Amino acid sequence: MDILSELFNMTALGNITWQTLIMWAISFVLLYLGIKKKYEPLLLVPIAFGVLLANFPGGQMGIVDPELIQLDDHRYMNLFEIAHEYGIMNYLYYSLIKTGLLPPVIFMGVGVLTDFGPMLRNLKLALFGAAAQIGIFSILLAAIAVGFTPQEAASLGIIGGADGPTAIYTTIKLAPHLLGPIAIAAYSYMALVPVIVPLVSNLLISKKEFRINMKEMEKKYPAKTQIKDMKTAKIIFPIALGTLTAVLVPSSVPLLGMLLFGNLIKEIGSTTSRLADAAQGPIMNTATIFLGLTVGATMTAEVFLSTKTLGIIVGGFVAFAISIAGGIFAVKIYNTFAKKKINPLIGATGLSAVPMASRVANELALKYDKQNHILQYCMASNISGVIGSAVAAGVLISFLQ
Repeated sequence: MDILSELFNMTALGNITWQTLIMWAISFVLLYLGIKKKYEPLLLVPIAFGVLLANFPGGQMGIVDPELIQLDDHRYMNLFEIAHEYGIMNYLYYSLIKTGLLPPVIFMGVGVLTDFGPMLRNLKLALFGAAAQIGIFSILLAAIAVGFTPQEAASLGIIGGADGPTAIYTTIKLAPHLLGPIAIAAYSYMALVPVIVPLVSNLLISKKEFRINMKEMEKKYPAKTQIKDMKTAKIIFPIALGTLTAVLVPSSVPLLGMLLFGNLIKEIGSTTSRLADAAQGPIMNTATIFLGLTVGATMTAEVFLSTKTLGIIVGGFVAFAISIAGGIFAVKIYNTFAKKKINPLIGATGLSAVPMASRVANELALKYDKQNHILQYCMASNISGVIGSAVAAGVLISFLQ
């Protein structure tokens, strides 16, 4: 019996609680969605496995509270002390996530993958990407009203921007104790764009508006000015926008600056192609792995199983829906005064979920008119939404940090 007792004590069986089992179940569901349903698998799978690792009793893989690594009022443990005392996952978290390193690195890779061409050809449509940011600020105010701190409310509201790295970066800066639930909510709702965009669009857009054909409008009311040298414009744009935002919203530079740098090294062409390949390939993939695992590891049972988590899940969905609705209503208001009508689906894609939101909107338009291909127009609004959410995050950080 003594031997059996010793063997039992060597295992983690005695430390498994109902909270542990719930967290395992959440991890398994997220893994199923990422693997089987292919919902944002590149990030959902690492996050889900990070949740699982963090909730293995005795595994020392869960992220500890920052107060535990504070030695006194003026000094924290160094990274080697953190690794020795709390394990490798805490070492990775406090060196790569707490410092805010990985989200901008991922944004650099996103910049390489982004084509600003559709937006530059349709600058008017970019305004609807700005309108879609209303979900961020609406939920910010609502969350404060129900008891969240301004910093927590801002981190919750940024889910409405539909941009995972932006949500993570904002939360790191303002409410790091909510990083796990907010990251899960942000990426889950991004994965559900094919469900949420049609749901909101069908509620707010009439059949007549669904049938607005953008190419016919272009023929009827052709643009008065066009960019003649698009290649040069694509090179100048990230430099000019980066300079402007650095002056107006300096706190947005870590995210937006890296996004624009990544785009610049792609647009320059063959002379910087090796840099672009590295940014969108091994660098971005490595950053994504460590970001997912460490963010997932913040979701210990003590942190995740709370009423605040439920508020984040509900509030995140509402922020997402309001952002879509904001873009749609902005188009409707514009159409009231303009001869050249715009399909409200373009406003619905003012989110940062590129290019999924644009593809979903294009499919909705084709259901009502097989010839109504609006993908390139949706991309203009969609890409501007990436910029808009990064600027919104910068504004929130500058006021609330």
